Amino acid sequence: MNRNIATIAAALGAALLVAGCATGPTSAELDQQAAAAIKASFRDQGIAKVDRLNQDLGQAACSTGGEIADDVAERVRDEALASVRWPTGGQYFGNWIDGERIAQSGRGMTWTDASAETRNNGGNCYNCHQIDKKELSYGTIGPSLWNYGKLRGITDVTAPTAAPIVHYTWAKLWNSKAYAACSNMPRFGHMKLLDEQQIRHIMSLLLDPRSPVNQ
Repeated sequence: MNRNIATIAAALGAALLVAGCATGPTSAELDQQAAAAIKASFRDQGIAKVDRLNQDLGQAACSTGGEIADDVAERVRDEALASVRWPTGGQYFGNWIDGERIAQSGRGMTWTDASAETRNNGGNCYNCHQIDKKELSYGTIGPSLWNYGKLRGITDVTAPTAAPIVHYTWAKLWNSKAYAACSNMPRFGHMKLLDEQQIRHIMSLLLDPRSPVNQ
């Protein structure tokens, strides 16, 4: 008799466990709870607002830790390319000396900044790329950009040019997801990290034959 009671009790326990699992929160509900908990741990401070936690399509698709579907990746790239604002007057280039300064600097967009203006922001380019051979410290997350313009045949940047690599480089700097849906590269123009003139300066650093990058 005791064995029967124990068997029945075990069966009831298993049934209750299954029922409990069946009525628990779904994966989507758990995701919502986690997102709410994360958001609750932040606050607006200075120019840093909680809305920085809001994800667009590309961020949401690429933050799951797995491969994204081909159709989603295509949509992310298409939306990113459509967001690119091409340079005013077709002027793609600035000054490579200023471009090097921007590439070396990683400051800006912190809550201690007085305003969200980009003029003092840096691009932090050396954090991920080799650019100038003379620079001893650089990251390797991204490809080497040494001789970037020279290897691609750019010989003159004194006038607007229709060379495909010029358009590609501008779009990549403006919104890197235009060519790689889950790119880790900052979307400098799209996210208002750098302004149009700053991007022109980086364009010159990479493509101007007079830049030390292309010597």
